[in-house]
Amino acid sequence: MATHTLTTPKQNQTVEDKIQHLRQLYADAPEFAQTALENTLKDLAVTASQPRSRMESAGRTGVRQGTVSELTVIAPLARGGAERLRALLQLRNGNFDDTDRVGTVHDMRFVFLDNDTKLLFATAYDGDWDVYIEDFVAKIPNEMDVLFSCWEGWPGIHNPKVKDFIANHQITAEGWYVAHPDLTVRDVQRVKRVGKAAEEFLDKIA
Repeated sequence: MATHTLTTPKQNQTVEDKIQHLRQLYADAPEFAQTALENTLKDLAVTASQPRSRMESAGRTGVRQGTVSELTVIAPLARGGAERLRALLQLRNGNFDDTDRVGTVHDMRFVFLDNDTKLLFATAYDGDWDVYIEDFVAKIPNEMDVLFSCWEGWPGIHNPKVKDFIANHQITAEGWYVAHPDLTVRDVQRVKRVGKAAEEFLDKIA
């Protein structure tokens, strides 16, 4: 599977040009979709001209908004891989506290596709793609191999070709929403600590 890259907008294309192009594309859409588009175009125009953050490259592949990057991989499962991974995920029961050792991971999702023949893995993280992969190699290599040996052709986290494997199966997001693109995982943790301390202080003086 080839790596998908972010679509590059036409040079010097204005917001008005994009809106006109969008209207043309929706000309043969259902009438309710055309009506919905017209009802939202004013807000879309404002959003397009004053974005909270812009889509930019996360490095080798994937995109970033502010400090937060995305990674989505779809790869075929090895024989028995679905059963192994499902049992492992059920044992974890949503607990991935070991991932906190990496320190940059916002979230992760594991989704079985096509009758358990493929796995979609999606995550959001802070910073650059290469650094992110290298952090996993350095900080939780065993956990990575236990999880991703379910994929057919997974070379092992210490194999020099592991980055190529990931990049070759990664699909770059064309659209992606980030609520707080300016906050890293460490920023969020600091805000939580400050909020907790403030609550405890207010409780004492209440």
